[in-house]
This record gives sequence, C-alpha cells and structure tokens, in this order.
Amino acid sequence: MINYNPETVSTDYDMSDRLYFEELSLERVLDIVEFERPRGVIVSTGGQIPNNLALPLKKNGVRIFGTRPEDIDRAEDRHVFSKLLDTLDVDQPAWAELTTEAAAEKAARAIGYPVLVRPSYVLSGSAMKVAPDAVSLKEFLKNAAAVSSDHPVVISKFIENAREIEIDGVASKGNPVIYAITEHVENAGTHSGDATVVLPPQRTYLETIRRAKQVTRSIIKALKITGPYNIQFLAKDNRLQVIECNVRASRSFPFVSKVTGYNFIEIATRAMLGRDVAGDYRTLELDLVAVKSPQFSYGRIKGADPRTKVEMASTGEVACFGDSYSEALLKSMLAAGFRLPKKNILVSLGEKENKVKLLPSIQLLVDMGFKLFATEHTADFLLENGVERKKVFKISTKKEPNVSALLADGTLDLIINIPTHVFARESTDGFIIRRKAIDMNIPLITNRQLAEAFVTALHEQKGNGLKTKSWAEYLS
Repeated sequence: MINYNPETVSTDYDMSDRLYFEELSLERVLDIVEFERPRGVIVSTGGQIPNNLALPLKKNGVRIFGTRPEDIDRAEDRHVFSKLLDTLDVDQPAWAELTTEAAAEKAARAIGYPVLVRPSYVLSGSAMKVAPDAVSLKEFLKNAAAVSSDHPVVISKFIENAREIEIDGVASKGNPVIYAITEHVENAGTHSGDATVVLPPQRTYLETIRRAKQVTRSIIKALKITGPYNIQFLAKDNRLQVIECNVRASRSFPFVSKVTGYNFIEIATRAMLGRDVAGDYRTLELDLVAVKSPQFSYGRIKGADPRTKVEMASTGEVACFGDSYSEALLKSMLAAGFRLPKKNILVSLGEKENKVKLLPSIQLLVDMGFKLFATEHTADFLLENGVERKKVFKISTKKEPNVSALLADGTLDLIINIPTHVFARESTDGFIIRRKAIDMNIPLITNRQLAEAFVTALHEQKGNGLKTKSWAEYLS
C-alpha cells in the first residue's frame, strides 16, 4: 500500500526531510515491489502522488487493486474529466488551461472575474490564488513561475458566496456502497483542509443533497470506481457544480468514519480486494452532529497573515461531537485551541456586506452582555443601527482611543476581524490587528460565516454547559 500524503505534512521541515519526501518515485516503488513481491498495490490512500503513479506502475507490470489506473487517469486529467461531466450533463465552473500570460488574461476576461488561478504542477492548493481583477491576475502571473507549454496555468471561474459540500464514499464496480455528505461552514474560497466541516449537513437544501447524490452515482458509474472516492461541489441558489473528483481516500475519511460509526477505509479495502461490501449503511439521518475544526501554527510563522485562503495553511484538525450543531461547533473550536470570550470583544467587519450580514450576530453579543469595541467605519455602522459599542481608531490614524492600546493592555478576549478585500492584499491596519492577535494569543475569527456560526452557538449554549459523553453513547 502506497501511503504518502504531503497534504498532511507540516511545512516546518528542513531540507533533509524534503529530500526524503521527494524520494517517493516510480523507481523507489518498483524497488519495493521487486523486494516484497506483493500480489498487488493499493494507490488510493496516500494523496495525489500515489494516484499519479497508478498508470506507470501498471505499465511496469504491477497489479493495481481497486479502480483501474486508466479510470483514475480519467478523473485526474482535467480535460478528460471535464468532457465526461459534459457528457453526463453535470454542471461545472467555466475553466481554461493556458500556456502564455496574454492568453491567460484573455481567458480571464471571457470567463469573468473573480477567477481562481492555479499552476498545473502544484499539490494541495499550493500557489493557488483568487484574482478579483486584471491587475491582480497580472501581478500573480508575474510573480509565479514562468507560464509555458511545460507549465500551463489553469484559470477557472470563482463562484462568490457559494457553499462547498463534499461526498466521501466507497464504491464497488461502479456502484455506490456507502457515502457521507459534509458541508463547510466557510464559503468557497477557504481550502477544504482549512475549512470548518459539519456532518450531517445543517444548511444544505434537501434538493441540493438529492442532486449531489444523483451526480455522484453517475460519476461513479462512468469511472467504474471500486474503492474510495471524494467529490467536491459548489452549491449556490440550489445550483450544484462539481469542482473535482478524487479517486482516493480524502483527509475526511477518518472524520466520516468516526461520526457515522462505519470504518470507510476498511470497507474500501475490502471492496478493492473483491470482497462483498453490500450493506444497509445509515449516514445521513444521524442523532448527533459533529464538527471538525482546523488547527494552525501561525504563532510559529513570523509575519504570516492569519486568515484562510485557497491555499492550505492548517497543520492539524480536531473533531468533536454534540447533541446539536452549536454544541459540537463550540467543542471543536475549544479543542482546537480557541478560548471563549468573557467580556471585551473588538469587531472590525470590513466591507458593507459583512457589516449588514453580521449585524444580528453583533447585536446578540451585546444582548449576552459583552462590551464591544469597534473600529471607525464599523462603529459608525453599528451606531446607525442602534448597537451599543465604543469607537476606537485604527492604528495608522494615531488618534485616541486607538486599537493599539487595546491590543497592548490585554483588554480584549476576542477579535472578529473580517478583511475588507478577501482575495487582495489587505491594508496594514487589518494585518497588524490580526498579527497582534496571534502574537498575543488573543482568540481571532477572520471569516464571516464562521463568526455568524460561533456567535449563534455561543448564544444557544450560554448557561447550558457542554456535555461530556463517550463516542459509544453518541452512536448508540
């Protein structure tokens, strides 16, 4: 079994570690196969690199258990997979693969900004960017490695205010066996490895779930999948689009296994070995809610901007169970190192859309007895809407009372700082507030959807306590 996953490796490794990781090659695997003489190899449990080795291994006479290497390649080849989705009448974001900067700029204009830009040679969202306009795109292409026929760039339409859902599952000979549907708390634009993930879904329309299951069945059948798979979707206004299909186990496999009580990778392994894995698996209508929260190491990375983007930054994750969504969310955030606020909260909400949508949540904080401090524009907006707050000025203004004093004297229990420009480079003030929060170990939330979910959960659970039950009790 090839089990190598660079997506789960911390970036805090030295060059000797890096050289060790890069040694997983076709030649090295063939050496192991020659020595061990296995009856076959599983390439579905170690991330992207083992999947890429499937066809070369078969060409060298190595038996691959599970999905045929040719079908794995059909899912991995962007052009082939896109044509397959068109054949199946499955919607997908518009995209293009370009080999020159001029062609990339022309394609972005045709697709429409914002666009997601990704060099074709990267893993796990590394070096991906969202370009909100032509200036940002040119800057990214200028700073990226040379765009050429050897290193094309993929540009796809970025769907704003869309939610992301995923289906993890196991199939046998093109037929679905077991699946679990998870949804992200954060909107699309946060890498799936950095997202707060919920099972079962709490906000996804039943029609969207039905359509996702239907699309999944058609893709599984077309690719003749045997073993694990992961399909990622965008959902907006009940419109569903496929982002990608990974014919392998995802990082969510352990999570969905624990939450549902079914060992997905065991079932997948049995399927790949040709065993009977049929069963009546209950994975959607659960009597519990589980939330998986990411863990970050920004405190160890000097100068890093602690906000989630399309590039993966988390170095760990933790999941917790609850009888309700709010209970599970608070437990998981606490387990990931977050602390609940006691009294003083600073809010800086960026663009007007954030202010409007977060207004009910901010009012809830006041209703719960928290003292609010707000930066200039946010404070003015809250005053216009009758929310009690104390106005503080941004650091760059040098006016008093100033945010810098709040950060220095340990007054704050929580900072909610939503960047004005989600994809573009943020102002010095916003960066300093977020960076100071990390350096001074002040709890920080930088995503609007997570802020809404957290405040609602805090309000629902205030005074109720967080119950402690065993895993067996939740599944019973």
